[in-house]
Amino acid sequence: MDIEVVCHPPLTVRQKKRQPARPLPAALLVFRLWQLLVVLSSCPGSKERGGSFFSRMAAVEQVAAVGRVLVNPGLDLTRRFRALFTLRNLGGEALGAIGDSAVVDLLKEYSLDPVIEVAETCQLAVRRLEWLLSGGETQLEDGSIDNNPYCSVDPAPPAPRMSVPELRSVLLDESLPLFERYRAMFALRNLGTEEAVVALGDGLQCSSALFRHEIGYVLGQMQHPAAIPALRAALERSKENPMVRHEAAEALGSIGKEECLAVLQSHLRDQERVVKESCEVALDMLEYENSDKFQYADGLVSLQDSL
Repeated sequence: MDIEVVCHPPLTVRQKKRQPARPLPAALLVFRLWQLLVVLSSCPGSKERGGSFFSRMAAVEQVAAVGRVLVNPGLDLTRRFRALFTLRNLGGEALGAIGDSAVVDLLKEYSLDPVIEVAETCQLAVRRLEWLLSGGETQLEDGSIDNNPYCSVDPAPPAPRMSVPELRSVLLDESLPLFERYRAMFALRNLGTEEAVVALGDGLQCSSALFRHEIGYVLGQMQHPAAIPALRAALERSKENPMVRHEAAEALGSIGKEECLAVLQSHLRDQERVVKESCEVALDMLEYENSDKFQYADGLVSLQDSL
């Protein structure tokens, strides 16, 4: 199975030109859910933002009905993925409360996993937990690092304020720990400028597939047209790791420009199933971005309309 490891924002309502809840290919479903558990388990006592409203409003029967859409192979792929992200947005606080020593031990154990993407994900989760326990959140409170405008639960905090060239230098320095490079990545994302987008695009040439995949994800969050050339190049590299091509496709769908449409359509028959499915879903996202629909994760709305 091709592995995808990401940390996605639990959005509940549409924010125009902000990253919608983004769906995933079926081949990556199990691991994405596992990785969400890994990241949230490194947040002791925290609450996943964004899900509380729907958690209060959704009845058990509604959740079950959306779940049936998710597991029904006879339904359209895009409809099932919208159901998936509806269910994710309904998540409560249990996962975020797991961050005890047993979880730390488990994360450290899998930090040595032979699958490099699994190992690197767990290493990041351990470093993030250590950062939290050492009082790292005071950097947010004292304003020495920029706040995340996307309300996502990220695998690393942003780096302290630096110039774009300084952050780019950290981002691309493969002699540094992956955690520090992730911090530079999220700091560049939070800046949101075209210069920052171009610097992030350079990260799609780095050696770690996990790192390149996360670059694709944050470029999708930013939805800046300046990212299109780098994302297109990543999608078109047939030997690129499928999870990186998957994120590049979704990011292009999130950006939603006409030139993205042609790129995604050209890969609808890609030999890699994950890429083919990613482009199918990305085109659904692109249609959403250019519509007046209120939210992407519309499983409850669709359920109500069908009654």
